[in-house]
Amino acid sequence: MNVLYLVIGVLGAGLLVAIILLLTRRAGSGDVALAGKLELLERAQERSERMLREEMARSREEGANAAKTQREELTKSLEGVRSIVDLRLTQLQEDNSKQIDKMRATVDEKLQGTLEKRLGESFKLVSDRPNVKTRGGWSEWQLGVLLEEMLTPGQFAKNMKTRDDTDERVEFAIKLPGDENGAPVWLPVDAKFPMEHYERLTVAQESGDSTAVEAAMKILETQLKRCAKDICEKYINPPKTTDFALLFLPSEGLYAEAIRRVGLVQNVQRDCRVTFVGPTTLAALLNSLQMGFRTLTIQKRSSEVWNLLAAVKTEFGKFGDALSAVKEKIDQASRKMEDVDVRSRVITKKLRDVEELPSNPQPMLRNLLPGENDDGLAD
Repeated sequence: MNVLYLVIGVLGAGLLVAIILLLTRRAGSGDVALAGKLELLERAQERSERMLREEMARSREEGANAAKTQREELTKSLEGVRSIVDLRLTQLQEDNSKQIDKMRATVDEKLQGTLEKRLGESFKLVSDRPNVKTRGGWSEWQLGVLLEEMLTPGQFAKNMKTRDDTDERVEFAIKLPGDENGAPVWLPVDAKFPMEHYERLTVAQESGDSTAVEAAMKILETQLKRCAKDICEKYINPPKTTDFALLFLPSEGLYAEAIRRVGLVQNVQRDCRVTFVGPTTLAALLNSLQMGFRTLTIQKRSSEVWNLLAAVKTEFGKFGDALSAVKEKIDQASRKMEDVDVRSRVITKKLRDVEELPSNPQPMLRNLLPGENDDGLAD
């Protein structure tokens, strides 16, 4: 507002000076009083201009100071906002890290607990069975329990000899339908449990040592290949057995490690004709075989039923003939009974007059009773 007033004052003073100069030119230069007034006006104008410049300089300085102050305040505000944002981001990152660490710890704890529980149960089962002296015996026992639950006693055999040139016996063999002569085909199933190698692999995985894990896995792979080759050479003997066999791994963890190894399952199936199965896989396979057994039984029973129906049809025809013969005999007997009834009525009628018989009744009786050649009573 002060600057505006100064500007208006300067403009008014300038206008007044212009008017005075115009009047001076008209009145002439000899008027001394007027010249003094003009000098005063010029001095006033100079003073006003000087004040205006000073005021404008002061205004510029104040504006610069205000702008600087605003910039500083804005900078401080931005610094405060940035500090708050950085603090919040830091807190968020720390919270996320804590949550992730907590989740990882929870997952690791559960996995570790589950693994220890499963291994503890497995080892406890081994230690609780005094009749099982080796891990192979325990795996064989587990395989036997699974077969007994899924199949009937006549559908599998234990400790079966599959080769005549050796005394080796496979732990279990599943009985499959054979040729038309009725000879069955046996599917060899043998259980293996290389526990030392599996424990070494488990310890390496828990420690996070990738080199130790790879080394333990190679040793386990070599052991499984050796077991598969042993089964192939000892127990596979077509046509008495199938051209392949099953290697039962009693632990789901061991089975998972075996099938996870790249190329192991394919190489064993191609070179040794042996397939790895775990408890769940074997149960599914046995269930499928059981359904096949039932279907085959139904087919066999269906042919037997048709044969039985054909025999019943033949016998029923014979029964119809016999029934017709019996009906004919019954009709004959019925006719004989009618004849006897007629004779009975005749005799009854004659007996009414028994008091009137003569002293010698033989001729009359001979007439009433049938003779030896009478066909009515001969039969």
